[in-house]
Amino acid sequence: MRRELRWLGAASLVMSLSACSTVKGWFEMDDDEDPNQPAELQDIKETVDIDRLWSTGIGDGQGEGLYHIQPALLGERIYAASADGEVVALDRERGKKIWDVELEDQALSGGVGAYEDSLFLGGADGSVLRLDAGDGSVVWKRKVTGEVLAPPQGDGDVVVAQTYDGKLFGLDYDTGERLWTYDSNVPVLTIRGTSTPVLNDGMVYAGFANGRVLAFTADTGAIAWEVRVAISQGRSEIERIVDIDGTMALTGNELYAAAYQGRIAAIEVNSGRKLWQQNVSSFSGVSTGFGNVYVADEDGTLTAYLRGGQGVRWTQGDLAYRELSRPTPVSSYVAVADLEGIVHIISQVDGSFAGRVKVDGDGARADMLSDGNVLYVYGNSGKLAAYEIKALDE
Repeated sequence: MRRELRWLGAASLVMSLSACSTVKGWFEMDDDEDPNQPAELQDIKETVDIDRLWSTGIGDGQGEGLYHIQPALLGERIYAASADGEVVALDRERGKKIWDVELEDQALSGGVGAYEDSLFLGGADGSVLRLDAGDGSVVWKRKVTGEVLAPPQGDGDVVVAQTYDGKLFGLDYDTGERLWTYDSNVPVLTIRGTSTPVLNDGMVYAGFANGRVLAFTADTGAIAWEVRVAISQGRSEIERIVDIDGTMALTGNELYAAAYQGRIAAIEVNSGRKLWQQNVSSFSGVSTGFGNVYVADEDGTLTAYLRGGQGVRWTQGDLAYRELSRPTPVSSYVAVADLEGIVHIISQVDGSFAGRVKVDGDGARADMLSDGNVLYVYGNSGKLAAYEIKALDE
């Protein structure tokens, strides 16, 4: 994360102030002087077989905008998009392309959302697109107010999209017409990214750069509740960054969210009551499995918290400052990708390493997907691959 912030400078942070003397020099730190160098990988005893089932290339992948354009699973297909506007549908078992379209003059920054017969994409020009999942044709395209950096979500009645300027939009599913808008008032500095809205059972849950999670009724945008996950504090604007940028996890009636320089929190969605919280600083999001809640801290520590709030089940700290992706449960394991495009397979039981594989030398920022013991990884360069994860004694 430190490296990403340094590289981005004004491009990755929303800076409304003209004077940036408070961060001068910090962004220019030489890597040789950085105390947070990525840890060297140590040899491990591999206990899983990682078999690549298929691999294919998709456009320019994440492009140059530090996007996190993730694929989506829907039925027997997997859908993926690239920053230069290529969208593909693949047979998820064999990786064979079913259709492949190039969106004319349309750079993409967010996606892919999927629901029944439709795909949802965000444009770098501040647009939201609904595509026909059957052939990739554009059903509608509507402009909003800013870059859409996370996958828009739909439920057959409404499509919700979150923009980099701190707004959440509810759009008519059939026409794309605007139904409602919420403005969260973006802080002076934010990390480049937004959390993915969660749309479920007529409700929308969204996390914002001010460290808050809000629940809205999907049809009207009325606020049902608001929970503060992180409190902005510190002397500088950088110290006060408390973005909720990573993907949240909804399991049953519990929503899990993590903030940068803040906390991970469990929220009861019917009431908005905070069930438990722990200090953490994460920008990649959370996931659940085996009765655990997984989160990767910015310092590279992977932690499994007990879902019931009893505390930590285990921690894995050997991936320090390797800029870990959102943890993804797959079979009996949890997978994280690092800045070198290496995917680490870790036991959900005790956090021990089970295997690793390099998937993309350019890294893999986008959320990985899984189904059973198959893991889908979309690398930054545009390489999408499926891997089967099996214990060696199977």
